[in-house]
Amino acid sequence: MKQSLQIKMGQSLAMTPQLQQAIKLLQLSTLELQTEIQTALESNPMLEMQEDEGSEPGEADFANESSETREAQREAETARAEEKQTASELELAGENTGGSDEIMPEDLPVDSGWDDVYESSTPGSASSSGSDGESRDFTEFHNAGITSIQDHLNEQIRFAPLSERDQTIAETIIDAVDDNGYLLDGVDALLEGLNREVVDPEDEFMLDEFETVLHLVQHLDPAGCAARDASDCMGIQLSQLPKSDLVDHAQTIVKKHLELLAAHDFARLRRLLKINEDQLQEAIALIRSLNPRPGRQIVNDHDQYIVPDVFVKKVKGVWRVELNPDIAPKLGINAMYAGMVKRADKSDDNNFMRNHLQEARWFIKSLQSRNETLLRVATAIVERQRSFLEYGDEAMKPLVLRDIAEQLTLHESTISRVTTHKYIHTPRGIFEFKYFFSSHVSTANGGECSATAIRAMIRKFIAAEDATKPLSDSKIASTLVAEGIQVARRTVAKYRESMAIPPSNERKRMN
Repeated sequence: MKQSLQIKMGQSLAMTPQLQQAIKLLQLSTLELQTEIQTALESNPMLEMQEDEGSEPGEADFANESSETREAQREAETARAEEKQTASELELAGENTGGSDEIMPEDLPVDSGWDDVYESSTPGSASSSGSDGESRDFTEFHNAGITSIQDHLNEQIRFAPLSERDQTIAETIIDAVDDNGYLLDGVDALLEGLNREVVDPEDEFMLDEFETVLHLVQHLDPAGCAARDASDCMGIQLSQLPKSDLVDHAQTIVKKHLELLAAHDFARLRRLLKINEDQLQEAIALIRSLNPRPGRQIVNDHDQYIVPDVFVKKVKGVWRVELNPDIAPKLGINAMYAGMVKRADKSDDNNFMRNHLQEARWFIKSLQSRNETLLRVATAIVERQRSFLEYGDEAMKPLVLRDIAEQLTLHESTISRVTTHKYIHTPRGIFEFKYFFSSHVSTANGGECSATAIRAMIRKFIAAEDATKPLSDSKIASTLVAEGIQVARRTVAKYRESMAIPPSNERKRMN
């Protein structure tokens, strides 16, 4: 075969480092963004926090510099002016980005897969800026008072008058406690693990001393940790209450008849315990006051601290959408360092400063573009879901990502990234952006009803039902159809299960 050279023309998508950075900032949550900003401030000497709109520090120090330096200073001032450009100016397709030949595109995300560019970030320490321009460490705020259930229990054991052997047993038990407060392993397995490291058979740990220390751990705060199951856990909590007939009835139920209680078979419970309805209801009320997952009292402190990205409020009858000012600190170019950049100088030091100046400009511009896109998407969502803000979940409109993407002429992947791990503060509470998106169900008059609205209606029907004759999924479906919403029984069952509402047979209450 004869070899030959051919010239072909084609198009391919190339993502510049600057575009990759813009996409990365767009996908970050608020706390992740604060971390990214703090990292940029620490690594790039050209970036600084701006305290006010006045003159930058050190401007007057360069009045008598050479013409080259003054030209560099004017370049820095131009960069600062670019930072203050409005959102509409940022959208101009032909806008130059401060000395670079590359153009910042309007639609940051492209058809490339998100995971092809960046891996998902993990929330970590973060900082934010207040109105006084000072940054604060979000790590200290986020982690204040946070501990694991193991740390919480070990702290109490540390001050208990235990021997070295008992201390070893206690640490082994506590290490085997899961986040709910239950033992992950059985007593025999834990005891075997302890004795596996014992050299002399005479020094082996015995079951009775293990049980003694286990009893101590189970009665630490919160009571019931290191229990074997829910029955054991609630029994431990009841054992700490003063003795009474009421406590005895509750103990009998949690130890022997939890299945009957879960099935709401109250008539059989009354017969087995030989008590009347009032006594049974008092015992059930006491059981419901217990905590079947005591470890969650501690572990729940690990839930991520939510900082709303956007505030929505009604002002003079008009819904206003505003960015949270604490998540968008004002960054600027350090005039002193920028003034040292000499255009004709090719030295390593000058190139170092020039590169950092360009990186700082791109970072500021990417940050502005992120905030502007976030505000546009939030505004579009509020426009579509105004009825929800006025009347609640039942008024939620069907909405999908494509609707917002077409309205704002952005790529659908952009909307997906903007609405992930971003939160909006409304008079009805704080919601993730994605909460406002839901599928739709057709109505009898040819309209559409959102899945969120249907869930709200199901909750309302169940809340108002007769406890002795709870509504079945079929009955709820029939009620919705009577109101013009075409929904099947299996759809009702799916929505009910998604809200963790038990079926009608488990909701039934006996007289």
